[in-house]
Parts: sequence; structure tokens; C-alpha cells
Amino acid sequence: AFSTGSLLIENIFSLDGLGLLGFRSVVERDYPVVFANLYIFSLLGLFVGLLSDLLYTWVDPRIDFERRDV
Repeated sequence: AFSTGSLLIENIFSLDGLGLLGFRSVVERDYPVVFANLYIFSLLGLFVGLLSDLLYTWVDPRIDFERRDV
């Protein structure tokens, strides 16, 4: 999702970035660059997910990930 969105934004605003680099590396079968691109976007996704979980507790203090009242 991140790489597709990145590629779309880069095409709209005529920018060269990781999305275009990833697309070109897939077309040219440059596997080390493909794997590096996937690694970067995977880390970005994990970081954004972790950040959103931490911000949930800051925005709404009623959310508590440690309490398990079932």
C-alpha cells in the first residue's frame, strides 16, 4: 500500500523517489534493490503501526492495552 501510494504521488507531482525506484527495479529485475525497497516500506509500515498504537493511548486515555477485562 505504501509503495503504490508513493508511486502514485510521485507520478502526480513529477517526483523521483522510492516508488519509482521500486517500480524500475522490478521491471529491470534488479533484485537487491527490490528487496531493499520492500524492506524499507515494511519497516515504515511497522513504524507507522506502532506509532498509531502509541498515539491511541495519548489521544484517548481510556484505551489501555494492558488491562484485560473480559
